[in-house]
Amino acid sequence: MSLLHTPFFLKSVTLRNRIGISPMCQYNAADGFAADWHLVHYGARAAGGAGLVILEATAVEARGRITAGDLGIWSDAHVEPLARVNRFIKAQGAAPGMQIAHAGRKGSTALPWKGGAHVAANEPGGWEIIGPSPVAFGASLGRVPREMSLEDIRAVQAAFVAAAKRALAAGVEWLEVHAAHGYLAHSFYSPLSNRRADNYGGVFENRIRFLMETVAGVRAAWPGTLPLTARISATDWADAQGGWTVEDSIDLAKRLKAAGVDLIDTSSGGCAHDAKIPAAPGYQAPFAERIRREAGIATAAVGLITGAAQAEEIVREGRADIVLIGRESLRDPNWPQRAARELRANARALVPEQYGRAW
Repeated sequence: MSLLHTPFFLKSVTLRNRIGISPMCQYNAADGFAADWHLVHYGARAAGGAGLVILEATAVEARGRITAGDLGIWSDAHVEPLARVNRFIKAQGAAPGMQIAHAGRKGSTALPWKGGAHVAANEPGGWEIIGPSPVAFGASLGRVPREMSLEDIRAVQAAFVAAAKRALAAGVEWLEVHAAHGYLAHSFYSPLSNRRADNYGGVFENRIRFLMETVAGVRAAWPGTLPLTARISATDWADAQGGWTVEDSIDLAKRLKAAGVDLIDTSSGGCAHDAKIPAAPGYQAPFAERIRREAGIATAAVGLITGAAQAEEIVREGRADIVLIGRESLRDPNWPQRAARELRANARALVPEQYGRAW
């Protein structure tokens, strides 16, 4: 029996299998609004048999976008277009998820296929960028963010709480706080980007304060019966430069669990522009395994997971509870069905009735 194709239970949500679609930006929204592209893109992956479909990084405020094409949830008007997408995802048998996010100093950039460089605040598609400290990401994203005041911190945290409430109204059942990849929350807890001298900088407890307070606010606003998860970067891949480490992540994961987080989506990198990342098939799964074992919390494995046997091995050996498929799902929206066939699971159960004649 394929363990990958057995249900996974988290709070009141039951995933039909242990395969999720990782949040991947589509850069196809106007003013943050979900459009037909999002309905078709996410709907296809739900129809393709995934147990969980997580909508891409959805900005909690307009200046929290990576690009002008990002999804947003900073106004009530964003709710219904997102709800339309989530209704279709759920109708296909998948759980609708969403990642709420703030890009921080890595925001205000051009679309990736247009170079991805920073756009000046006074140019179309550009805006003010903020961060814990006035430290630029690197040469390609060289704009220096404005250091956030305490009032800025409170305002952004309130925006995360408001986004959680709107996500619930939009039919989201699995909520993820984005705290990875060098975006705002990660840039607070990484010593590479946080040079503050107040209660939000310096020692470990201070650097994680922004994220811990944000999670506390979101958890209070999000129903206790529904999963709350967090994506973190398990390492900056910059130990020699004094960056964030997997040991730091284990400590953080224990605290997030105590604060009401139910699962850690374990990624890495994104804060050091010159990090040397040894990318290889399943290269981040060991981080998910250590956090799962040493912090005692459920984890999701991500990162160059492309094969059915590879994904099966990750969950069977206890490296993670679920796997999130990213770029491979862009190449094949029916990957869960294909994996079921390869693993001799019940692939037909994942196929919509409208496609049954093909099986």
